[in-house]
Amino acid sequence: MPSRNAAFLKRNLTGRILEALRDNPVVVLHGGRQTGKSTLVQRLAAGPHPAEYVTMDDAVTLAAARSDPAGFVAALPTPVVIDEVQRVPELFLAIKANVDRDRRPGRFLLTGSANILLIPRLSESLAGRMELLTLHPLSQGEVEGVREAFVDRVFSDEAFPLRREKMDREDVMHRVLKGGYPEARSRAPRRRGAWFGSYLTTILQRDVRDLQEINRLTELPRLLSILGARTGTLLNVADLSRLSGIPQRTLARYLTLLQATFLVRLVPAWTASVRRRLLKSPKILAVDTGLASYLLGLDAAGLARMPDLYGYLLETFVCDEIEKQIPWNEVNPRSYHFRTAEGDEVDLVLESPSGKLVGIEVKASASIGDGDFKGLRTLQALAGRKFHRGILLYGGDTMVPFGEGFIALPVTSVWRFEARRKSR
Repeated sequence: MPSRNAAFLKRNLTGRILEALRDNPVVVLHGGRQTGKSTLVQRLAAGPHPAEYVTMDDAVTLAAARSDPAGFVAALPTPVVIDEVQRVPELFLAIKANVDRDRRPGRFLLTGSANILLIPRLSESLAGRMELLTLHPLSQGEVEGVREAFVDRVFSDEAFPLRREKMDREDVMHRVLKGGYPEARSRAPRRRGAWFGSYLTTILQRDVRDLQEINRLTELPRLLSILGARTGTLLNVADLSRLSGIPQRTLARYLTLLQATFLVRLVPAWTASVRRRLLKSPKILAVDTGLASYLLGLDAAGLARMPDLYGYLLETFVCDEIEKQIPWNEVNPRSYHFRTAEGDEVDLVLESPSGKLVGIEVKASASIGDGDFKGLRTLQALAGRKFHRGILLYGGDTMVPFGEGFIALPVTSVWRFEARRKSR
C-alpha cells in the first residue's frame, strides 16, 4: 500500500475517545511525545466533539495557568481541550473542583505526555471523574488504513483458517526499524536518527525536568541504550546498576521516570495460585522498536547480522503492536509474561476480564517444530480450564495447527486480521 502523509492518518482510538466523552466529564488522553495526541484532539475539537482548544506549550497560556489555576479553569468555556496539561499539575485540582459543581459529560478533554498513573498526585485528584486512554505510536494497521482485530480474534471460539499468507522477512524487519512515531516514519533512514536524537533531547531536557529535578541527565541516555539492548528480557535492577554505574535506589527512580515519559514499559509476570515456582520479575520492553534501534545504532544490515537481537526486537515489536490494539478491540485483556524457574516461558499472556488466557510466543525463524510450543503447553497445564488458546507467531507464511488449542501463525497476522464491519 502506498505510504500516506502521517498528518492524515486515521487513528483507531478515535471512536473509543468519543465514547468516553459521551459519559465522562473528563477524558485524559496520555501518551509519549510526538505520537499524534495534539493532531488528534484538534481534529476532534474541529469536528465530532466541538470544543475550545488551549495548549500549555503556549508560553502566555502556561504563565496564566500557573499563576491562578482555579481562575484559569473557571474562565474556560466548555467543552474544552487542554493540551499538555501535565505541565501545570495544579490544573488537575482546579478541574476536580470545577467538575464537582458541573458533572456534564464531555466538558474536559485533556492530553499529557506523562503517564498519569505513575504520578499519584495527578491521577488521585480526578479519580472517579475521568476515563484515561493511551495513544501509542502508530500501529501497523493505522499505517495501512485498517482497524486491527487480532485481540478479539484470538479470544473468539472461531477456528483460524488454514491458509498461506505473504510473508516478507525484509518488510517485517524494516517495520521493526521504523517503529511507529509518525514523524520518524516519514523520514529516510539516515534522517530518522537525527529525529530520534532531537526527540530524546526534548524529553530529557523538558518533560523529565517537569516531572522531577534531575541533576545528572547525562546518565539517562546511556541507561536507555542499555535497556534498549535488553528489551524483551527480565528486569534485573542489580545487574543494571552494575552495568550503568547508577546506584540501585537512583536507578529505580530513573526507571519510573522513563516509564512516566513513555520510553519503556514493564510487563508483569503471570503468577497463578499454583505450587510450581514461577518467576515474578517483570519484563522490560521498549515502547517503540524504531527508537530502540536508534539507541543501539542499528540499521537493516546490522540487524540482519544479529539474529538474537532481532529476535528480542521482533518480540518487543509484536508485544507493542498487540498492546496498541487492545483499546479498540471488544475484549480488554491485561498483559503479562510467563516464566518458570525451569526456564519454560511465554512471551505474552493475555488475560480477559473473565479470566480466559491466551498465550502468545514469538519466533523470528521461518521453520518451527513442536518443541517451540513447550512454554505454551506448560502454561496450559498450569492454567487448566482458563487456557483458551496458544499461538506461535513466526517468520513463516503458513497457518499450521499443532494440536488442539495450538496454532502457528505468520507474524504479519497481528495486523492483518481486520475488524469486521457491522451490518446496518
